[in-house]
Amino acid sequence: MRIAYLDCFSGISGDMFLGALLDAGVPFELLQKTVADLNIGASLELSRVSRAGIAAIKLDVVVDGKKDMPREEFRADHHGHSEYSSHSETVEPEFHGNSGKAHLPADLGLKPPNIESGRDAGLKASSTLHGRSLTDILHIIETSTISEGAKQTASEIFRALGAAEAKIHDVAIADVHFHEVGAADAIVDIVCAAVGAKALGVEQFIASPLNVGGGTVACAHGVLPVPAPATLELLQGAPIYSGDIQKELVTPTGAAIVKVLVSSFGSRPMMSTEKIGYGAGARNFSGQANVLRLSIGETLAATGAHQAEEEIVVLEANLDDLNPQLIGYIVELALAQGARDVFTTAVQMKKNRPGTLLTVLALPQHEEKLRAMLFRESSTLGVRTRRERRHALPRHHEAVITRWGEVRMKVASLNATASQYAPEYEDCRQIAVEHHVPLKTVMQEAIRLYLDRKNG
Repeated sequence: MRIAYLDCFSGISGDMFLGALLDAGVPFELLQKTVADLNIGASLELSRVSRAGIAAIKLDVVVDGKKDMPREEFRADHHGHSEYSSHSETVEPEFHGNSGKAHLPADLGLKPPNIESGRDAGLKASSTLHGRSLTDILHIIETSTISEGAKQTASEIFRALGAAEAKIHDVAIADVHFHEVGAADAIVDIVCAAVGAKALGVEQFIASPLNVGGGTVACAHGVLPVPAPATLELLQGAPIYSGDIQKELVTPTGAAIVKVLVSSFGSRPMMSTEKIGYGAGARNFSGQANVLRLSIGETLAATGAHQAEEEIVVLEANLDDLNPQLIGYIVELALAQGARDVFTTAVQMKKNRPGTLLTVLALPQHEEKLRAMLFRESSTLGVRTRRERRHALPRHHEAVITRWGEVRMKVASLNATASQYAPEYEDCRQIAVEHHVPLKTVMQEAIRLYLDRKNG
C-alpha cells in the first residue's frame, strides 16, 4: 500500500504542509492553477530556505501584495504585541459573549460578510482580513474547478475548524464567522492542501506524535496557552507533547489538516521510501530544524503479518429464571468492566424451560472481576470459563465531517489494505438525536463520505 508519513517533530501548519508536498514532487504549477481558479485575489511565492541547516521549501500566500502573517505578528502589527508565532498562520474567529454572533474588531475596520451582496462579493476579498462565514467558504470551494475528491477534503477540513470553534465559543456552527482563519491565505492553504494530498496518490496518511510547542500565543481573544483552544480541540485523540521550543508549533489549520487526512499515529511503519519532502515554518530556531518532513513509499508488511493474535477468556452462564431487564443491565456492566464483547443466545434448558446463554469475551486479566460480577448480579449458580486464541485484524478510526458533525469510522485492514469499515454507532446516534435526523441517514452519509475520500 502506498502511504505518506508525516514527521511532526516541529509541529505542522498549513504552509509547512504545502512546502513538504512541493518538495516531495507535487507540481508548483498545480497549486498555482488552483489558487488562480479560486479567484480570491491571492497568489503563491515559492522559495528554498534553510532551517537549522536543513534545506526546505517555504511557500507564502500573497494577497494584495502582502504575504500572510504569523498570528502573533498580525496581533503585534495591529495591537502592539511584540511576540511572534513560529509558523505563518492566521487565527481563529473572534467572539464576544454567548450571543451566537461573531464580532470583528472595530479598530481594524472589519465587518461580517454581506451574503446578499451577490456571488462576486462572496468569492473575492480585497484583503486577508475580510470576514467570511463557513457557508461562504464552502460555497467558494464547491464552485471551484478542483476535483470532487479535493472539494470533499477541503470542505471537511473547514467544517472541522468550524465545529471546533463552535464548541469552544458555545455557538451554532452556522454562526461561526472566520475573519482571520477564513481570510484568503487560509482558504488557499486548505484548498491547496486538499489538492496536493490527492496529487500524491497515497492511500493513507500516517503521522508521528505531534510536538505542539509551549508557552503562550497572542490571539484575537487575548493571550492563550499553547496549544491554542481550537488546536487542542482538533487534536483530541491524537498523541501530542511539548518539547523545548516555547512557541506555537501546531496551528489550528495544521491541526485541522491532520484531523481530516491522518488516519493513524505512531512511529514510522515498515516502508520503502521513494520520495522525501521538507516544508519550512516561518521561524528559524537555533538547534531545531523548524520543518515538517513528508515521506512517501510502499508498506513492506508480509501477508498476514498484521493479524494480531491474543489470548482471551470466555465466560458463560445459563440463565432461566432472571428478569430480562437484569440481563441487559449485566451486559452493560460487563462492557464497562473491560469485557471485549458480550452477547446472548436463546437456549432450551432442562424441563423444556426457555433460557438465555450469556457469553462474555475478555482479556485474561479481567476474568476474576467479571466472574465475580456474574455471580453477584445474576441468578446463576455456575460460570464456565475457558481460554481461546483470537486472531484480530488491526483497526483504527478515521474521522469524517458530515453536515451535522463528526463521525468516527472504524476501519479494519487485511494485508495493509482497508477491508472493512463502519461508522461508530454512538457518534451517529448522538447526531441523530441532536439534529432530529434519521439514524440510518446519518450512517449512510458517513459511509458515503468515507468512500468518497477513499476512492478519491
